[in-house]
Amino acid sequence: MSSEKFQMLAKTFSGLEEVLKEELLAIGASDVEVVVRGVKFTGSKEVLYKANFCCRTALRVLLIIGEYQVRNTNDLYQSVYKIDWSEIFELNQSFSINSTVNSEAFNNSMFVSLKAKDAIVDQFRSKFKKRPSVNPDDPDIRINVHASADTLTVSLDSSGESLHKRGYRFGQNEASMNEVLAAGILKIAGWDGQSDFYDTMCGSGTIPVEAALIARNIPPGMFRKSFAFERWKDFDADLFEKIYNEDYERAFDHKIYASDIVSINIKVAEKNAKNAGVSKDIDFQTIDFASFEPKSNEGLLIINPPYGERMRERMVEPLYEMIGSQLKQKFSGFKAWVFSSSEEGFRKIGLRPSTRIPLYNGPLECSFRLFEVYEGSKKTKHQSEEQRREYHKNNSDIVGNRRPRTDFKSRNRDDFKPRDNKNFGQRNNNDSNRRDGGSFASRERSNRFDSDTENQGENRYEQKPREASEFTRTRDWSKFVPRHKLEDKNKREFDDKRSARSTDRRDRRPRN
Repeated sequence: MSSEKFQMLAKTFSGLEEVLKEELLAIGASDVEVVVRGVKFTGSKEVLYKANFCCRTALRVLLIIGEYQVRNTNDLYQSVYKIDWSEIFELNQSFSINSTVNSEAFNNSMFVSLKAKDAIVDQFRSKFKKRPSVNPDDPDIRINVHASADTLTVSLDSSGESLHKRGYRFGQNEASMNEVLAAGILKIAGWDGQSDFYDTMCGSGTIPVEAALIARNIPPGMFRKSFAFERWKDFDADLFEKIYNEDYERAFDHKIYASDIVSINIKVAEKNAKNAGVSKDIDFQTIDFASFEPKSNEGLLIINPPYGERMRERMVEPLYEMIGSQLKQKFSGFKAWVFSSSEEGFRKIGLRPSTRIPLYNGPLECSFRLFEVYEGSKKTKHQSEEQRREYHKNNSDIVGNRRPRTDFKSRNRDDFKPRDNKNFGQRNNNDSNRRDGGSFASRERSNRFDSDTENQGENRYEQKPREASEFTRTRDWSKFVPRHKLEDKNKREFDDKRSARSTDRRDRRPRN
């Protein structure tokens, strides 16, 4: 039975499809095909079990049991009814249906789930005069229905809970990274346990714990309590026990260094590492990245700094500037990867990435970028130690990035000649704005006096007292009464007159 071939689909995050493909090929999958956020493949029951137990970047593994062309509701019902459900699960087992819809024929996933449920229940009633129960919370059988265009795919969910729930997590902070995503970026970075590893913003420890599991080759499903395929009617317990008890673990001769500025995060991370059985491989420390000193001269650094979603933008920019400063000053010889969604933050790092990989962290569009930090010039990056010493010996006279000129000759003033243009250096005598010599003070002083003989020496800019207008001179001020002494009725008349004068400028002019 285990040699029978099945068509399956493993789901993952966008951007991790190629990583998952390599994992499936390593466990013996065939006919591997990358699709959007997933990988289709063919394999035996052993491959199905291993895909759930060993694949670090799979979120869910679906066993495809039928694909049909549908155009309406009746086609949907008849397609699901065709499947012999009594061969898949017993009458006393519960089931649930999860539907995803991307079709013009169906625009409601709940409606698709209800019609599929009706088809399954009606088939059991026609055979046994009874029907199985529906349990949406903890069903024995999980059915997946996917409607895309005019194609309906019916599958069995072999995983149960999402595979990112490894089973070792004691707790998490507000911004903990998904375990599948953490394993994916470690695989992309080429982590294989052959060097020291650093995560100086580890949070609850997802990345360092997943790094230790990869270094030790411990399967991610080792800590899970159960998988959905264990409740299937044709579950092969002996085969799964053989897979579970294989000797996977290997030696790890390096160290993983994880640190965070928040002490409670380190406490949670230590408990998670202890539950995963890798606490001896990880050195946890409560320290700010700005004060961190690496314990080795080379290694792999992966950090997942805050994106600014819960912080003010002005608080994020100095953080990324500090990251760039630390990489330049203390992590020479390292491969440094930064995972973030803050484009402004990446610019503040001040280094040019050699690799950019688009990924998603939930709904956030992120980028995973490699900054190769090395000492000296880019030209000497791949040189051997002898070549590097020879290079520095021959270039010991370099000051900064420039070599002093040995062919420089000083020139005398007589060596400089005017341009060939005949008008060069000539001044237009008609130019009123030309500089005619003399100090600035003398020119300013001459401009302040008028040339008129009657006003000789009088300051042109001296302010004269303002004369009263004819309206002010001719008004009878003896009858004027201040507003605060008027009665209420007269106050309103006073305000109306003042408003009229302010809106009509002619009222301010003297009358003839």
